[in-house]
Amino acid sequence: MTTTAGASRASERAQAALREAILGGELAPGAHLGEVELAERLGVSRTPVREALARLAAEGLVEAHAHRGARVVSFSPEDLDGIFDVRLALEPRATGRAAARATAADLDALDDLAARMLAVGTRGPAQDLDALVGLNREFHARLLDVAAAPALSAALGNVVHAPVVLRTFHTYDPASLARSLAHHAEIVAALRAGDADWASSVMRSHLGNARAVMVGSRS
Repeated sequence: MTTTAGASRASERAQAALREAILGGELAPGAHLGEVELAERLGVSRTPVREALARLAAEGLVEAHAHRGARVVSFSPEDLDGIFDVRLALEPRATGRAAARATAADLDALDDLAARMLAVGTRGPAQDLDALVGLNREFHARLLDVAAAPALSAALGNVVHAPVVLRTFHTYDPASLARSLAHHAEIVAALRAGDADWASSVMRSHLGNARAVMVGSRS
């Protein structure tokens, strides 16, 4: 007999596994998410899968339609444009807040992430754009944590996923990718200097670069 606690843990595990598969690009935008197939894949019953899909829909990673089931969310150019409007309004502000709050440990962690992104993002035999996606997600999440602004984090929580779901870096041209990698390093430099205006300005440039790539590539 399955206990309530056991069922909850199964649902949480299913949610975490599906989130990682979506954000990692294993489940592509628009992919159908059948409960039976996912239950077999994850080794759980359909109930935890159904609950996990409902939670992922609340996160903005899954869209559920009556009589058509669930799919990984996909975005039109208009959707992406609106998403970047939100990010540009809020994320530079959060980055500026982080400049006054980042500890030495935070700065070292962000610096390490920026260096690892440069290592896997630079063109050559070691380039790994799939690894870059995860590192980028971690970098932006760490910035939001350092900002210590729950309202900003909640507002950005769903929209920051969107470009990641689309595996942004696979659509970058070499020049845009080089700019993005340089922005991460410069953001860390601005945080080390405690310069909120500089940090916010670089984040605006960073998001503008991403917007040009993502909206342009989907037009």
